[in-house]
Amino acid sequence: MGWNESFDEALEQGSITIGIIGLGYVGLPTAIGFYDAGFTIWGVDVSEHTVSKIHQQENPTGDPEVEGLIPSKDDPRWNITMHTEEAVQHCDVVLITVPTPITEDLKPDLSYVHKAGCAVFDAIQPSSRTIVVLESTVYPGVTAQTWYPELEARGLKMGVDVEIAYCPERFNPGDPAHGVRQVARVVGCSNVDVGQSLVQLYRHLTSEDVRYVGKIEVAEASKVIENVQRDINIALVNELARIFPELDLDVEDVLNAAATKWNFHRYTPGVGVGGHCIPVDPYYMMQRAQDVGVPAELITAARAVNRTMPLHVADVIENILYKSGVQSGTARVLLLGWSYKANVGDPRETPAEPLARALVAKNIEVFVYDPQIQDITIDAEVTFLENLFEEKELDMVILLTAHDSIMSIDWSELMKNMRNPMIYDGRRVLDLVKLFELGWKAFAVGRPYHMVG
Repeated sequence: MGWNESFDEALEQGSITIGIIGLGYVGLPTAIGFYDAGFTIWGVDVSEHTVSKIHQQENPTGDPEVEGLIPSKDDPRWNITMHTEEAVQHCDVVLITVPTPITEDLKPDLSYVHKAGCAVFDAIQPSSRTIVVLESTVYPGVTAQTWYPELEARGLKMGVDVEIAYCPERFNPGDPAHGVRQVARVVGCSNVDVGQSLVQLYRHLTSEDVRYVGKIEVAEASKVIENVQRDINIALVNELARIFPELDLDVEDVLNAAATKWNFHRYTPGVGVGGHCIPVDPYYMMQRAQDVGVPAELITAARAVNRTMPLHVADVIENILYKSGVQSGTARVLLLGWSYKANVGDPRETPAEPLARALVAKNIEVFVYDPQIQDITIDAEVTFLENLFEEKELDMVILLTAHDSIMSIDWSELMKNMRNPMIYDGRRVLDLVKLFELGWKAFAVGRPYHMVG
């Protein structure tokens, strides 16, 4: 059916069919959310592994919030395929939730958005007025610049064959309080009526506010700056974590004191920023600013601070080891956690990898334990452990990811595996005083070297 004057009525009756292109960390929870809201779903993913897992009702993502929620393939409202053409012919609305990564030279990679759009447009029936919504994070103007030429090349007309909109995903994987059904959404669309209909559609998905914001570019810009702002805030505390130890101050003591003021926004320093949003989205904004000839100096500086934080931490760890009498070439460290965030098995853009590479480059042997990560291939010479306690004669344990399973470690038992019982808290989440009382020499990001308890 696509969009027409009776769309909202069909929406209330649950007779709308929704397609989801890309069934990863965003697409799969979105598909499940709309399914639970009563709609018929056609999900598409180019990965045979992902489709097979979903058919078996197994979670192909690292998000624990998806566990046990995947519908049966025998349910007529739940259809999963590798073929976009098969899905789109059934759909009134198609949501595209594909990755928007960066290239090796830190430029936006829009190839997934382009390919997914082309596949959908190839399958759209004339006069169907199918609504196609991009949810992937992009900079302002991408939807029009990437998709409109493809519509023209296929002879598809806006308002006749297709309607285009943008509604950025916002949910937080692994966070039950901010899943796809609990976050506010914004809709951008050049057709006001279609935009308002999409507001009604997304209100079936989330319990929070959904609003039409006008131009597609407004919605695109709102999404990218959300993560730019967080990157800048995190960069500030990470830079302070470099400065204050040189002034013989613990950055956490300073931040706690500052947080007593009502309008101070409290952030915590760390080894670095990971995931598919915060360390990626600023480059999209930086590229767009460059395109229009405006310097993005603050955004660029913040990204540089956060991107180099793992290298700074590697230098700190090397100095601690040296001052503790560990000879060069003999140091052995254990990284606790590899995923970019707690309780999620997602290694994308994890700061653990550049930290591991930097440590290996300093001739430090690196072991990794992360019960959330499986079947991972990296370009750093590290050893992944299946059993936390299998490696002996370690000189330092470095906490990188605060999984519940890691936070509940028996630290006294782990200390038996240590040649030098040193621990470095890269997330400022450990009780350093308690660890010191157990016999650990406890260090942390943003803390002077001499403070060991």
